[in-house]
This record gives sequence, C-alpha cells and structure tokens, in this order.
Amino acid sequence: MAGRVEGKVAFITGAARGQGRSHAVRLAEEGADIIAVDVCRQLDGVPIPMSTPEDLDETVAQVKALGRRIVAAQADVRDFEALKAVVDDGVTQLGRLDIVLINAGLAASGNAIHQLDETLWRDSIDVNLTGAYLTAKAAVPHIIEGGRGGSIVLTSSVGGLKAHPFVGNYVSGKHGMVGLMRTLAVELAEHSIRVNSVHPTQVNTPMLMNDLTYRMFRPDLENPGPDDMAPISQMMHLLPVPWVEAVDISNAILFLVSDEARYITGVPLPIDAGSMIK
Repeated sequence: MAGRVEGKVAFITGAARGQGRSHAVRLAEEGADIIAVDVCRQLDGVPIPMSTPEDLDETVAQVKALGRRIVAAQADVRDFEALKAVVDDGVTQLGRLDIVLINAGLAASGNAIHQLDETLWRDSIDVNLTGAYLTAKAAVPHIIEGGRGGSIVLTSSVGGLKAHPFVGNYVSGKHGMVGLMRTLAVELAEHSIRVNSVHPTQVNTPMLMNDLTYRMFRPDLENPGPDDMAPISQMMHLLPVPWVEAVDISNAILFLVSDEARYITGVPLPIDAGSMIK
C-alpha cells in the first residue's frame, strides 16, 4: 500500500543519520514532506562520534531523490528557541504539520550510578528527556492549529521499559519518556492527536556500532569489533539476531503515524526481537 502518509508533513529530530534518517526516507517514500533537525556537532564529554553537517546533507539528498520536499537545519534539541524557529520555518514553507518524531537521543554510557560523571548524566537527561519535552512544546501548537489531528511518536528504548547496568543515565531518561508520552496522549486526545512510543533493542546505527560499545560488550578483548559483540548482543534476544535495522523501527513508526493506527494512542511498542520477555 503506497502513499500511507501522502500529503502530510513530518518533523523529525536527530534526522542526520541512523534511525532519524531512516524515518525521514521511509515517510518520504510514503508521500510525506519532511522538516529535519540535528545538532550536527560533537558535544563535550560525549565519547562516541556524533552527527555532522555532511550527514544532514545526505538525509536531505535522499529525501529529495524521492521527489519530496525537505526543510533541514542544525539545532540542539535542548534549545527551545532554535527548535521553534526550525518548526515555524518548516511549517511556513511546507504549509502544515501532521507528524512529530521525537527521535534525537544520546546513548553515551558511563559507570555505576554512584560513579557516573555528573556532566554525562545531565547531558543524557537533557537530550533524551528535556529535548523530547521541548520538541513537543515547539511542535504541538502547529498540529493543534491545523485542526486535522496528528500523530507523535517518541523514540525510547527497551531501556525505557527495563533496567540495564552502567547506563543509568540513559535508562532514566528513556523511562521518563514513557511518562511524557502518556501525559501527552491524555492531554492531546481532545485534538485527535495520538501519541505513542517505540522501544527498540540494539539497532545497527552509529550509536551502537562504535568502539565504546564494542568494548562495553566485550571488555575481555583488547580491540573488539562488531563480530565480537554480536554473540553477546544476540543473547539478549529471543529471535536469533544480534540487532535490528533502522528500517525495522521506521516501519513500526510508519504504521503508528498512518491511518491504519487511527485509534492507537498511549502505547509503548517494543521492536525488540523478544528482548522484553527474554
């Protein structure tokens, strides 16, 4: 079935690469125009490589190659005024807003909670949770003003539904996103705006595929790589896969924002290869 979001406009944070780019391309394939934002710089204290302006340019190119319009800008989701400016400009150019994908995230790990660096804690909570709140704050008024209803999806994690050791900053922020999602679902239902969250397991993106993660999964090896991590990662799943692909999350999101899910709201949806019941 083609054109499942035909004529709609989607605002996507963290759109320069990984899941965000995948979501932009997948929705564009189904007829949506895109407003895309990403920080596109390295944050102090974050030990894994972050997105670049060139990454965002590639997302723009891929959406345009599908014949869809895209308005893209660099902005930090912790900066409300910057976010609002991007959304306002995007709605001015594209004419409406129907879908919001609160996808920007920071997965940098640390130590046990009592040993965790305070800056890393604050950065993680600020990006994952406060950034989600600010994104909603900037975007929701446009959907309400449109009077057509809409859909919001927050990207949480299996770490938003259960705990993992040594990533307490990440787990805490992602749990908080579930509370934010449910609150928004209750508050926005009268406007026919549905709000849900997705909870991926490990996803084959740069946020997972980096030296820090390889060493976290395989501290017994001097220079581990993805092949070394894969057997350990697969042990976390019922299905025989070490990780899922970004498009698997995009397909779930496409369903949630389409009319096929018109009565689904307030739902935390795992895309987890069975991790939640392992």
